[in-house]
Amino acid sequence: MKRYTVAVFSLMFAGSFGFGQTLPDAIKKTDNERYEEAAKDFRTLIAQGTPSVGDNYFFYGENFFQSDDIDSAKIVWNKGAELDPENPLSQVGKGKALWLSGDTTAASVIFQTVLKTTKRRNAEVIRQIASVFINSPQKSLNQAVNLLNEAIKLEPKNQNGYLLLGDAQVEINPRNSTEAMKSYNQAGDINNNARVFVRKAKIYQRAQNPKLADSLYKVAQDMEPNYAPSYRERAELNMKYDQASQSIVNWEKYLQLNDSDHARYRYATSLFMGKKYPETIKEIHILHDKGFKNHFTARILAYSIYENNTANNADSAAYVKGFEAMNDFFKIVPQDKILGADYKYQALYYQKMNQPELYLKGMEKAAEVDKTIASEVYADLAKTYMKDKNYESAIAIFNKKMAGDSSNLTLAEYYELGRAYYFGPKDFVKSDQAHARVLAQSPDYAMSHLWRARSNVQLDLDKVTWSAKPHYEQFLNLLKDEEKAGQYKSMAVEALKYLGDFYVNSPEKDIEKAKEVWKQVQTLIPDDPQAKAFFSTVK
Repeated sequence: MKRYTVAVFSLMFAGSFGFGQTLPDAIKKTDNERYEEAAKDFRTLIAQGTPSVGDNYFFYGENFFQSDDIDSAKIVWNKGAELDPENPLSQVGKGKALWLSGDTTAASVIFQTVLKTTKRRNAEVIRQIASVFINSPQKSLNQAVNLLNEAIKLEPKNQNGYLLLGDAQVEINPRNSTEAMKSYNQAGDINNNARVFVRKAKIYQRAQNPKLADSLYKVAQDMEPNYAPSYRERAELNMKYDQASQSIVNWEKYLQLNDSDHARYRYATSLFMGKKYPETIKEIHILHDKGFKNHFTARILAYSIYENNTANNADSAAYVKGFEAMNDFFKIVPQDKILGADYKYQALYYQKMNQPELYLKGMEKAAEVDKTIASEVYADLAKTYMKDKNYESAIAIFNKKMAGDSSNLTLAEYYELGRAYYFGPKDFVKSDQAHARVLAQSPDYAMSHLWRARSNVQLDLDKVTWSAKPHYEQFLNLLKDEEKAGQYKSMAVEALKYLGDFYVNSPEKDIEKAKEVWKQVQTLIPDDPQAKAFFSTVK
């Protein structure tokens, strides 16, 4: 994912030119994920001016796009449109640049113009427009399917049309890949090569059938031993399913075929996803020492140091290097590339550096920036506030996490919310309601019965309704004798004393039952003064 954005054109004609490169050869290298070798070929073709300026620039941009270097792809596509504006692919590239920049309206105008200019008879143009609808963050999958069906009618023997159609169908219906598999089979009827089997394997991988996916990746490898993507995909599958040794074998083969900085970056990314943090740190340091450094590698390094230290229960001093790496990341990352997770990890480092205010601000920023991690972040924040006895802030965070949907809180969080209302604003009604919600789904959770009892005690200080009684009774009923005498002893005594008071002073006064209850108190605390006082007044 190397970023050439600034230097891409200064590099374009640098170095010695090879001979014999053809556009199909360069495109094949891109497909084989040999991006840096392909880039050299494209620069040579551009310098030679063959076969077509627009085609060269378009597929050079595709090389950047497929290596996830979007900024450089957009620069190259726009340059191609500037130098060869009459070339349909140049205009497609310009449209892709706009689409990936978020200006889908302007991009659509260009795409429609190109389709009209070519009278919808250029299948490659149609396929390339469809591909951005499939592979960009702003997808337009139904439109892609319609275009690809047009392209297939024009060129029924072109494998790429069926492969792209299958890709679109997978995205449309990830849980039912019947149509996608049909399209891949049709691609296989044209050329049953490794590209087909890798795509089929990915369907089973998405369906969480790793055994079948792995077998299909192996078929692809046996069929075309030099097709690098089959090794990378299989390595990532192995890593995901905790088959680290097999993953390393496949990565080693991938790197034999494609030992570029970008390939090693992908290897490091896979190690990170597989939670192999020491190995990730080592690989990223190697890349940085070679001059391959960008905000992606800086991010992974900072994350990995934190996770590695956490896994090893390291002391705060061990986090200093990670904190420095995190600061380094924020120095180089473009503002529009910052993720919510970046703020989260920065906040976690602040916590380790004993800067609690910055930790809290950072976590809230993370939740604001990325709604997909907001629930996780809010949960961590609430725990921190509860630990610090900052109950008002904890309540505010629980309500943010709830976001109008009561199902957004777990039962454990409702339990903590009930405690927060009890100790913070002393809103005993809301405390009672929170614990009632816990018990609605988990009726045998003794502690919520206790907290309901305590809330009701506060709501009935004059003991008019004695509303805490059924909750204390249920709490005691759920405790085993050894628990009453052990870890829950003080709570059991609290409940028994309330019930003893009830049988002495309520309208349902029953001295015999009171004796039974106060006897239980004495069993737990033989010298309890209240129990002694009770028995001194009764025979």
